[in-house]
Amino acid sequence: MTLAIEAHGLTKRFGKTQALAGVDLEVEQGRVLGVLGPNGAGKTTAVRILATLLRPDGGTARVAGHDVLSDPKGVRRVIGLTGQYASVDEELSGIENLVLIGRLLHLGSRAARTRGEELLREFDLTDAAKRQVKTYSGGMRRRLDLAASLIGRPEIVYLDEPTTGLDPAKRDDVWEMVRTLTRLGTTVLLTTQYLEEADALANEITVIDHGRVIAHDTPQGLKRQVGGQTLEVRPVDPADIERVRPLLARLGTREVEQPAPDQLAVPVADDGALTAIVSALATERIAVSELALRLPSLDEAFYALTGQRASDETDAGDRTGTRTDDKEEEAA
Repeated sequence: MTLAIEAHGLTKRFGKTQALAGVDLEVEQGRVLGVLGPNGAGKTTAVRILATLLRPDGGTARVAGHDVLSDPKGVRRVIGLTGQYASVDEELSGIENLVLIGRLLHLGSRAARTRGEELLREFDLTDAAKRQVKTYSGGMRRRLDLAASLIGRPEIVYLDEPTTGLDPAKRDDVWEMVRTLTRLGTTVLLTTQYLEEADALANEITVIDHGRVIAHDTPQGLKRQVGGQTLEVRPVDPADIERVRPLLARLGTREVEQPAPDQLAVPVADDGALTAIVSALATERIAVSELALRLPSLDEAFYALTGQRASDETDAGDRTGTRTDDKEEEAA
């Protein structure tokens, strides 16, 4: 196993606030690690340390073999970073922004323009290439910012809430680009407030709360940690609900729930419950329009681990307009 990112015992304090209290992170080469946590948990602080934008108070971190403290230039040569908010120059056009970054990365002028035009096509910005960025919508700026982080074809990409402000269609485009990057061997560290994003993209997920890692596993593993599977049945005839209820009660580990007027659900111990309910329904001649055995959602797992819904985190950010991590760092 080759580790692209390896951090142990990272600590960081801003005044009285302990932003990180001994965080360990490991990302295998060519994989996607999703970092989740409530607002202010320390996710952005960790990313900024790994990008050499902040010095840790304690701990060690290596990125592609380069120590973030003793070899920051080596780290910067191999990474791309997209922060929570677009950081492009509003007075320049889209193509001028990308060419500028390419030239700063020591690409020749022709190579920088070629790469910039390629990325503008990929992010559907070709028609706006020569317009000043201050005329772009928020979603367009976000896409340009993402393109800028990829101009140098980095080995490792940090995506700090990369799809904030994008509509669902453009979010899907970014997801596909992340998948393409990993197919090409790029390593991705992703922080996100969208749990479906982590579920769709991450090979593994690290959950941080109050500056500490409280869980690490695959998305499926995290779901299994917080509870077993749930068996759901929706009969074709709603009048059959009461006939289905005792069948589920015999298989469940807790009381049968009724999440909808025409649906019943019950937690079960193992996969065998699905076979058993199919047989029981057939014996009773009860037709169903929906039959499913599912793990808890990642949102349910997140709530069980942190005590907060993902939507709580989103709402907090929307109300304040500033992430807690940002406030902590500004205080320093």
